[in-house]
Amino acid sequence: MLHTRNAVLPDVEHIHAIIRSYSGNGTLLPRPMAELRENVRDFVVAEVDGQIVGCGALHLYGMHLAEIRSIAVTPDAKGLGAGRKLVEALMREAERHGVTCVCLFTRVPEFFAHMGFGLAKRDDLPDKIYKDCVHCPAFNACDEIAMYRGEIPKDSGVRDLQIPKPLVKLTV
Repeated sequence: MLHTRNAVLPDVEHIHAIIRSYSGNGTLLPRPMAELRENVRDFVVAEVDGQIVGCGALHLYGMHLAEIRSIAVTPDAKGLGAGRKLVEALMREAERHGVTCVCLFTRVPEFFAHMGFGLAKRDDLPDKIYKDCVHCPAFNACDEIAMYRGEIPKDSGVRDLQIPKPLVKLTV
């Protein structure tokens, strides 16, 4: 039977393996073990008969915004509803915290559209862009689609900050 639960430290190796299986082709960003250990409380796992078959995390920026990230399901569990259950669990967590908007960046927008997420502009989510995206190697060539559910934040205080431009290596 499929169910979800909050992740605990012993789950990190399984979470890492699932994410790693999707980071080689660029579907997910790689997450180092140390980062997963530090942020394990953000994760929910999906289990079937005691075996972890999926994971996902909710990153809180504040009551105005949270991000669903690292949603992944093992190939043998696809079609069982694990992805949907993970998103539903993370949305309940966002609601528990009083978050008014949940965003995500994805290459599979169809899945999230079926779950009530709409398309967003990157400029509508400056907290995400300023905190995370500027450090991504694909910052200037990102092919992910921004999506959201809830109310797009009007002003989080980040809009006035300058988003740094990537460093350019000068050759002489």
